[in-house]
Amino acid sequence: MKLDKKNTALIVVDMQNSFCAKGGGCGRVGLPIEKLFKAIEPCCELIACARETGVPIIYTRYVCRADYADAGVIFHELMPDLMEVGALAEGSDDIEIVDALKPAESDYVVDKNRPSAFYATEFEKILKDLGTEQLVVCGVTTNCCVETTVRDASQRDYQTFVVRDAVAEFEDDRHEIALRSMDMLFADVLTLDDVRQAWQ
Repeated sequence: MKLDKKNTALIVVDMQNSFCAKGGGCGRVGLPIEKLFKAIEPCCELIACARETGVPIIYTRYVCRADYADAGVIFHELMPDLMEVGALAEGSDDIEIVDALKPAESDYVVDKNRPSAFYATEFEKILKDLGTEQLVVCGVTTNCCVETTVRDASQRDYQTFVVRDAVAEFEDDRHEIALRSMDMLFADVLTLDDVRQAWQ
């Protein structure tokens, strides 16, 4: 696939305080969120490049009801500690995009309560309204919300590109395996410089 800036959108996945700020909810349950901080600056650069070249920007946020009634198996069965510390609860600072990446008024923000941006959200309607054919994806985490969204995008025949130096994971091996898996069948894995060259 050849990346273009026409009919393309930048998808910024879950760059929220819970994952990417000191004291975030995911850190309070013992997850090594510091491993995710390295995605912040590359995401900043991608966002700046998108703004300069007129590429629409869509942020996703992982948000659950304050009572976690909509949080599903992930919270209630697999990681109940997240509820105990109030992680990703609606109305909390934990759900907000980190200060360095705050959305502009012209950007889109899609809230979701599952790893995929496509699940029970307006995400695909926004893509269709924008005439989107290609997605450039950055954010966290590589193996969870990034990969789940990328796989769903591929199955809907979006040409999808993952920016390897603008995604991050709690564990290095899962990060690399996720990139290899996506690059095999679901996306092209590029670098930030590759995207800059294609858009400029």
